Amino acid sequence: MRATDIRNGETAAAVGALATPALLLDKDRLHRNLDRLSSRMAARGVVLRPHMKTAKSIDVAQCAYPSGPGPITVSTLAEAEYFAQHGFRDMTYAVGLAPHTAERAMRLRKAGVDLKVLLDSPEQAAMLGAAGRTAGVTPSAFIEIDCDGHRGGLTAEDSKLIAVAAAVADAGADLVGILTHAGESYGLCAPETLVAAAENERAVAVAAAERLRAAGHECPVISVGSTPTAHFAEDLTGVTEMRAGVYMFFDLVMHGVGVCTTDDIAVSVLATVIGTKPERGSILVDAGWMALSRDRGTAAQRVDQGYGLVCDVAGKIYPDLIVSQASQEHGILAIRPGSAHALPNLPIGAKVRILPNHACATASQHELYNVVSAGSDVIEARWPRMRGW
Repeated sequence: MRATDIRNGETAAAVGALATPALLLDKDRLHRNLDRLSSRMAARGVVLRPHMKTAKSIDVAQCAYPSGPGPITVSTLAEAEYFAQHGFRDMTYAVGLAPHTAERAMRLRKAGVDLKVLLDSPEQAAMLGAAGRTAGVTPSAFIEIDCDGHRGGLTAEDSKLIAVAAAVADAGADLVGILTHAGESYGLCAPETLVAAAENERAVAVAAAERLRAAGHECPVISVGSTPTAHFAEDLTGVTEMRAGVYMFFDLVMHGVGVCTTDDIAVSVLATVIGTKPERGSILVDAGWMALSRDRGTAAQRVDQGYGLVCDVAGKIYPDLIVSQASQEHGILAIRPGSAHALPNLPIGAKVRILPNHACATASQHELYNVVSAGSDVIEARWPRMRGW
């Protein structure tokens, strides 16, 4: 599927005329979000390596890099192959290696893609070296560092860190640096705690790199990143690059963390009212978890947004109206518990927009973006998304 521009008045479509559920992308908010973080990193002398796991779209990538391909991060090798087809060559695959992914990644390197992979064990280093020898290429690898106990990786003090670096060298691979992700920042909400998380991420990454260098291992790249810490980091001394992905679109979880406002959220799901139950205080729409995802990331935050926050067709938020329940193809709209606001009068056939809890998860439910400009109800383009692993 290719991107389609809709410029001819005979084929232009209005948002309200779309078959639902449909994924909308506000390109003005997208560009504003891209510019915000790009400017922030440029001012700090840090390379921004956008994570394309959120967008999974060459058209969005070209908004991030209007002058031509630049460095990106990917979460699947299908993404790496897709973006390679569109001219991107500098990529980091930020998921730990398995034997089959090592082999597939080395085929991409053989094809001329500077694909750097991620590992945290001597076993992965050995399998990477074997895959590199089979493909006839020299692999490049990051060692994953655990800065907050969120997921995989080694701590900066782990006794195995130097052994893993030695295993990378013994396998005939190049150690390009260390990579960490402050995943626990998604559970924070106070500015001072976010600043502290960003500083911890930086300090742990730099400490790990210094240990490796002291042991004689080159460590040219210190890669950090999460959308919250990218926006709250005050000092990035020693860091060479920043990775972030959901910042392109933002979502209600990021709003709950305090990284953005609802006016920054660039994606929404268009839905149609298919039933009203005023006696129950609810409205039925044709967007369930198949359109919105099952992500309930705001449930642990100060404000629980259900399965999404509801707006009118123009994007204006209905006060305290949320998707309170979701089944496969049905969503139930209701006023947030404890609110004094009244349920809006939405007749059958009315359209609403639903702001997502997690933009990555919601977008993954759809095959394309219907692109609009702020304040306009005209679909200007349809940008396809890639899918799969």
